[in-house]
Formats: sequence, C-alpha cells, structure tokens
Amino acid sequence: MCGVFAICQQTCQNRQKYDLDEARKLSRRQHHRGPDFNGCYQDKKTGDILVHERLAIMDLGVVQPIQGTAPTRQVIHNGEIYNHQLLRDTELKQYKLKTTCDSEVIIFLYEKYRDGHICNMLDGVFAFALCCDGEFMAARDPVGVKQLYYGVDASGRYFFSNEMKCLEDSCGDFQIASFPPGHYYTPKTGFVRYFNPEWFDFRSAIHPLDLKLLQKTMIAAVHKRLMSDAPIGVLLSGGLDSSLVSSIASREMKRRGMTVHSFSIGVDHNSPDVIAARKVAKFIGTTHHEFYFSIQFYFQEGIKNLRKLIWHLESYDVTSIRASTPMYFLSEEIRKMGIKVVLSGEGADEIFGGYLYFHNAPSDEDFQKETIDRVLHLYTSDCLRADKSSMAHSVEVRVPFLDKAFLDAAITLDPTFKRPQKLEDGRNCEKFVLRSAFNTDQYPYLPDEILWRQKEQFSDGVGYSWIDSLMKYCASKITDKEFSQASKLYPHNTPHSKEAFYMRKIFHELFPSDQAALTVRKWIPKWQKNQDPSGRASLVHESSVHNLGEDLCNSKSPISQQRIEQCRPQA
Repeated sequence: MCGVFAICQQTCQNRQKYDLDEARKLSRRQHHRGPDFNGCYQDKKTGDILVHERLAIMDLGVVQPIQGTAPTRQVIHNGEIYNHQLLRDTELKQYKLKTTCDSEVIIFLYEKYRDGHICNMLDGVFAFALCCDGEFMAARDPVGVKQLYYGVDASGRYFFSNEMKCLEDSCGDFQIASFPPGHYYTPKTGFVRYFNPEWFDFRSAIHPLDLKLLQKTMIAAVHKRLMSDAPIGVLLSGGLDSSLVSSIASREMKRRGMTVHSFSIGVDHNSPDVIAARKVAKFIGTTHHEFYFSIQFYFQEGIKNLRKLIWHLESYDVTSIRASTPMYFLSEEIRKMGIKVVLSGEGADEIFGGYLYFHNAPSDEDFQKETIDRVLHLYTSDCLRADKSSMAHSVEVRVPFLDKAFLDAAITLDPTFKRPQKLEDGRNCEKFVLRSAFNTDQYPYLPDEILWRQKEQFSDGVGYSWIDSLMKYCASKITDKEFSQASKLYPHNTPHSKEAFYMRKIFHELFPSDQAALTVRKWIPKWQKNQDPSGRASLVHESSVHNLGEDLCNSKSPISQQRIEQCRPQA
C-alpha cells in the first residue's frame, strides 16, 4: 500500500514540462500513505512524471519507481499483485528481475506486451502508472479496491493520484473524477475497459448452488492475501464477514507458525460488536486486542477529528463518515503496535445482498441487479472508507471477498439462493448461502451464534449511541434557516438532514470545487421509506439488537439443528 502520483505531459497543449519539484510537493499531501520511502522519475523526452510514497510491505528495502530493463522503463504501484511469483516463473521467466517486490512484474509485463490488457494477467489490486520508452499508462484494479483519481489542468495535462487532495489545486477548476475501475488509460487510447466478466450481465446469474466452490474460492482468496514481509493481523468486528475471514486466516497463519493478532473496537465492553468479536477470538484462538472509545471520547475526539477525517476520506457521504470514525481510531492503535497489514470483510454484503434493505427486493431480478450495482460502486463507499480511514495511519486493508475468482463464483449464482431466507424460528436471514458454505461439522469455522448473527452496519455495531450523539451534535451546528438553503447551496447530492448538511459544509471548505463534489456518491438504501443508512432504519432489524449483552455469547443458536444439518456443504 502506497501513494502514487503521476502526470502525463503528452496531452499538454503548450508542451511546457511540469516542474518535478512541484509534482513532489503535491504528492507529499498523501505522505501518510507511504511514510517509509519516496522516489520520483521524469521522462527526459516527454516530461511525464512518476512520484511514489512507499509503505514497505513486500521486499522492505525497495524504493519506487522500479526500473525495468532500461532506465526509461519505470513503474509506480499501490496495491498487491498476489500472483507475482507465478508470473515470474512463467510469463517473465526469460527476464532477470532484481527484487522480490510484487510491483516489479508490472513493468516487465508491459515491456513484453506493450498493451494495457496486461491488467487481466494480474491477480490482485492495484493503482499504477508507468513510463516506458516515451509511452505512458495508468490503470486501476477491476472493482476499484485501490483508490485512484484523475484530473485535467488548464493546459490539458492529465494528473493521477490515489487521493484527490493532490489534484484539487491544479485541476479543480477544470476536471476531477474517479479513475474508472477495470480500466487503463494511455494518451493515445484514452480510457479503455479491460475487465469484462460474465457477471456484468444480470442474466448470467443462472448457476446452480455449489457450496464447496464458494468455500474453496473464499479460502484461497484469504490465503493469497497473507502474502507480506511486514507484520499482518485481522480486523474482527464480530459480524459474519470479518469473522469468517479471521477464522480462515487464523487457521493458515497458525499452520505457517505465525502469531495471529485480531482487533476490535467499541464504545465499551458491552458494545454488540465487541461482545461478538470476543467470542470469535476465543473460538479461533487469536491474540485479541479490544479498544474502547467511550461516548465521551467519541464526542470529544470524534467531533474534534471530524474535519481531519473528512480531509482523509474526501467524502461527505454520511454512511462513510459514520463508519470511518471508529475505523480511523482503530487503525491508529493498530499502527502503534507495529502492524502494517490487516484483513477485513468488506464486499460480502454487496455480493450476497447482506444489507437489511435487501429483504424488500421485489423480485429475483431486482435483487441481482442491485447486488451488481453495489459491487460496481464499492469504490465510492466501503472500499473508499476502508482504504482512506486506515491509510490515514499507514495501515493497509485487504479484502478477500473482492477476489476475482470469488466474485465469479458468487455473483453468477442464481439469485434465488442469495436472497434472504426465512428460518424455522421465524427470523429472516440474509447471506444465507454464505453462512451455509461455512456451516461445517468436522472443523467448524465459527460458533453458531456468530455464524447466524444478524447483520449490523459497522457504525451501528460499535455502539448505537455514537451515531445518535453525532446526529445530535451536527444538528446543533446547523440552524433551520441555514438548512432551508440546502438545495440552493448544494444542488448536487443535496443534504437530506442537518447531519449531512454539516458534513457537506466541512467538505466544501476543504475541497471547494464543484468537480470535487461530483466525485462523491451517496450511500442510500433501496426499497424502504427511511433513507437513513443505519441498519436500524430497516423494519427487519431485530428491535432488541441494541440491548445485546453478554447473553449473546452464552446463548444457544436460535437456528434449529435440523436446519443447520440441511445446509452443510457436502463432502
């Protein structure tokens, strides 16, 4: 995980080369993404620029840009290429690569093929830019796990950066946008889509249920994301998704002789997520770390840091800001312990329709279309939140659920299997098929009460009182008269509440251009009257969930044993 910043000079109308020192100053605005090393390169002929801020995770001494077979062939990369060793042993076996850094394979692949479709050969996540004998290319991973923006300045130069703050001054009056996931860019071709999976078409979701395939691809996705030369841990919220990732990772890390550190956060020891995470950690045998941030702390530190958080997130979306606050503080504590990499559970809710509003989907077709749309826009919501709130403290988050092979297996399932199921005890159960895939007898991955726990939005699960306090505080800062001007002041994504208005106001102060505002996509639940993103706004939310105490961890699963037996993967 790093910070990449690049300028393509070849589209410049006046051909005046951009100053390299000025480019480095702009890049330093995202120094938090890569505090270990920094490096730069400027092509003497074209003037194209590459600047890199490195968080060292693979081959810890390497400084980027990384050179190919000649000094005019250079690459900067943010992300991880999990199949880099396979590529070294096959496609690139005739080349002599000089490092063990996964990023190095990118420039050698481009040297060999000179085509942006090399991106399809990469199994991993990435935002990269390269210069090769006067050619320039930038690219982003298939679903946008890594953040990347582009901008155009007054002279027509194209700027590229992980974070928008590096572009606002130069490009805000002209054009700033998210670099589209699954695309590459060259000055000759413009933006070209290289990623075209079968599941883009909702009609392809006709595959029969195969629980063993889901289990196999998920386990493989977690295992490959344990690739690291730096200390690694797991985020354990106590929900289904992070608990499954943690359980799979824990088994493999112990097999490799590694210590498994897990991390959870809540307002106190009775927070719903903390209680559940404690149960999971004991079950899977991790060295578990709980961090408590009281309501008083959230009110003082959370509110005090709200402006800084919005500066890091580059978003005014209420959902992202609510959920990023605990993750921001947790990442700070994780980094203090020397951990650079953590695995997390983002993506499962979008793939399997795990949000509570999916219970209201009017048809299988509508359900499938919505899951695809949510996955395709993860780069504006959960991926953005996970990346930027953790990278504020130089911690990389890896998301196994967004593995390409797992996406192929899960999204193409017939939606009938993915829709919420009514259980024998009368409860509605979202992500039923995922729970069933890991509902094993011989080597259980999770306790039943966790495997069948109802979905919590992350910002809800750490403690409902934090959300209530945040809403109250924001409302106190916006007068009725001011709020009445919302549509006039902010015609795009007009704030629907005083909380949203207050956050939008701060965002506008930090990123005043209209172009910056256009990069944000609001997270709004579908098929329900209340548009508040909290899971409690859904009618299917268990009314007593905010009163959960230690009983959660001591109770027997409400799922009948007969039902559980029916849903185990077949050997």
